[in-house]
Amino acid sequence: MGLLVGTLAAAALARLAAAMLVGVSPAEPLVYAAAAVFTLLIALAAAALPAWRALRVDPAVALRWQ
Repeated sequence: MGLLVGTLAAAALARLAAAMLVGVSPAEPLVYAAAAVFTLLIALAAAALPAWRALRVDPAVALRWQ
């Protein structure tokens, strides 16, 4: 949902962004897709460590601790 809202906001502000972009059109779909994929990869990487640590815990030990 955030990627969709961000993409729409970026498209709306494309005229302002055009002054800062060098050699790239402000409405180029490849740039938006690359940014969305990069954001998704960062989110997956941020979730990987806690998930990996949670997988190493024995469920019986976790239930007993609570």
